[in-house]
Amino acid sequence: MRQCKCRVGVIAVFFVALGAHADTVADWADQTTEIATDGPNTIRTMALAQSAVYEAVNAITARYPRDRVDLGPAKGASIDAAIAAASRTVLLHEAPALKPQTDAAYEKSLHAMPDDDARMRGVNLGVRAAEDVLAKHTDDLGNPEPYRPVTTPGVYVVTTFPLGVAVSQHKPWILKSASQFRPGPPPDLKSAVWARDYNEVKTVGAVNSTVRTPEQTDIARFWATALPDVHIGIVSSLARAPGREVTRNARLYAAVTAALNDTEIAVFEAKYHFNFWRPITAIRNGDRDDNAATERDPGWLPLIVTPIQPEYPCAHCMIAATIATVIRIENGHDPLPTLSTISNTLPGVTRHWTRTEDVVQEVTNARIWDGVHYRNSGEVGVRMGEQVGRLVAAAYGLQ
Repeated sequence: MRQCKCRVGVIAVFFVALGAHADTVADWADQTTEIATDGPNTIRTMALAQSAVYEAVNAITARYPRDRVDLGPAKGASIDAAIAAASRTVLLHEAPALKPQTDAAYEKSLHAMPDDDARMRGVNLGVRAAEDVLAKHTDDLGNPEPYRPVTTPGVYVVTTFPLGVAVSQHKPWILKSASQFRPGPPPDLKSAVWARDYNEVKTVGAVNSTVRTPEQTDIARFWATALPDVHIGIVSSLARAPGREVTRNARLYAAVTAALNDTEIAVFEAKYHFNFWRPITAIRNGDRDDNAATERDPGWLPLIVTPIQPEYPCAHCMIAATIATVIRIENGHDPLPTLSTISNTLPGVTRHWTRTEDVVQEVTNARIWDGVHYRNSGEVGVRMGEQVGRLVAAAYGLQ
């Protein structure tokens, strides 16, 4: 089940400031995230859109080296129009059922621009950039094998099937394969590490925990969201910092979303390879792991509803580390502005950080406090995210 979103108000008003000083790349990235969240393959759609935006903007500004794809005349083209047209073209292709929302956003965007030759050139260039990107990624999805429940013939199993099986079989953009950064296995159930992680999440992640503080509970609920806008909000806070240039922002979003696309594929590949149990399963079966240090609690419940896919490694942690790594490399030696974002699972709260490391640590802790992940799984997810982030940052020439 999808969780409600809380960015609608922000998105609805961004076009008012569009012609003045708002950053069009960040504005349309927010808009694309909002629309794509209601469609299939959310992160992939965002990556396609931001890749098209970057290709279009860089064709006009020629700031960075690029593949010489002939997009037609770029001189005098409106960057704002190119961004809008590239985003719209991808959204219509990837989420045709959401055409009303996409076209409404597009028309508002065009209405804020002069109806002149520059706008027409920008629209044409944006469309061609999107068509080029879509053509390059026609075969990403392949023909994934549906999830097959493991059972003995005639024996009932739970019929709510897990999510992410198809994603694990998608073709990555930058990684050589989905398993390129697959980690080693989770801890042996007889090990001290397993007992440590088991007892930590059992204590602090329980719905009725007496040791989790109110602040930790709020942070846990903040990161309970399964939607990507909480992560993209962090990128937006950097992109909207004073002095940022439009092509640089376009490249930032393209790199981040491409990295998220490959992160999602890699983490689900690992999850379904290891098929490791979640805390709610482990703790209710604590007498079956052959470890005397893990006492069973037959009625244990986590703070939040457990995601319906295998536990290892932590996807939230990997995503946070991927974004943090790309941001850290892209920002280089420039002073890092205060990063911030909001969450649909704790409305009315904005969280702030001055270091990317603090974001990653917070997310890792939050998933334990939520009661859905183990400490080792978070650490492994972070290392995987850093590997993907560095690889993608290099592919986009970030420094």
